[in-house]
Amino acid sequence: MIARLRQWATAHRGLATACAVAAVILLLTVRRLAFRTEEGKVPERAVSVAVETARTGDIAEYLDGIGTVTPRATVTVHTRVDGQLMAVHYQEGEAVEAGDLLVEIDPRPFQVQLEQAQGQLGRDQALLANAKVDVQRYRALAKDDAIPRQQLDTQEALVRQYEAAIVADQGQIDAAKLNLVYSRVTAPVTGRIGLRLVDAGNLVHASDTGGLAVVTQLKPIDVVFTIPEDELPAVMAKVRAGERLAVDALDRVGTTKLASGALLTIDNTIDPATGTVRLKAEFPNDDEALFPNQFVNARLELDVRHGATLVPEAAVQRGTQGTFVWAVKDDQTVEMRPVTLGITEGPDASIDNGITPGERVVVEGAEGLRPGTRVAVQARRTPATPAHRGAP
Repeated sequence: MIARLRQWATAHRGLATACAVAAVILLLTVRRLAFRTEEGKVPERAVSVAVETARTGDIAEYLDGIGTVTPRATVTVHTRVDGQLMAVHYQEGEAVEAGDLLVEIDPRPFQVQLEQAQGQLGRDQALLANAKVDVQRYRALAKDDAIPRQQLDTQEALVRQYEAAIVADQGQIDAAKLNLVYSRVTAPVTGRIGLRLVDAGNLVHASDTGGLAVVTQLKPIDVVFTIPEDELPAVMAKVRAGERLAVDALDRVGTTKLASGALLTIDNTIDPATGTVRLKAEFPNDDEALFPNQFVNARLELDVRHGATLVPEAAVQRGTQGTFVWAVKDDQTVEMRPVTLGITEGPDASIDNGITPGERVVVEGAEGLRPGTRVAVQARRTPATPAHRGAP
């Protein structure tokens, strides 16, 4: 019997060893779990984020519209007399002042007309003087019945005829002098003159449709732009209150400010096809940054909120619950804070409620955050440009 037991123990010695090892592993596992239960969970790894502090500041409310630069005046210069173009006194593209001499037309035909009219005036003045002397004689003779009454009446009518001829002669003189003035074509407005349309030596006529040159007024200059009709009441309220609303002209991309001006007027109708209304703004344009027919983005400053709570626009998140921010608490954990968004302008956004100045908000690294997540604050890696991220 004893021999059989020894034989069985020898045969199952490996199994016993395996069971002993398993028992040791099981014991160690139980002790490790017990240690975790007593000490708590393994600390969660902190998430790296960039933060900014909410601050108090001013933020402007703008209305954006697409606009076109419109010159205050564009004048095609025509000749008012016919003749040969003798000289051109301007350089293409240069700035001209109202009254500057632009071109000269041959004045000699008009000078000849003036001399002829002056000669005719002198002749008629002499005839008038002689007729008046004859009238005086005829009146003396008529008193003595030496001549018929009809002869005196005829002589008095001749005097009135010469007087009328002198008036006509003076009109011819004035017309000739005016033609001499018109032979010197001057700039009608102050502005920039365009390319030359007619060269010296050509015959020009008052009936020519092309004109001699085009002068465009650049200072000041206007921008006509549109805004949605829903925004019109707010703008009208400001205008009726006598406020002068500032308008900025931005480039085609909308990133670079070209010029600053002010709202000039509002159109009297709304375009039913687009639901927009046209506005006109005036710009001094002293540096000539705006050019006629240039496409610009117009920004009308409607209002300025003073003392608003501002955070970077990148901190504002949007999810199914609405807008919120990740606020960093003193213990370096985050909480989801619902906020009421006010005005968003550039990299900043105003918060009406939900955040107070001095609190820190996450602007980068919000993708993996959950309420209570521990964070490690790092330097911001990207510029402060507007960016929206959805809720986790």
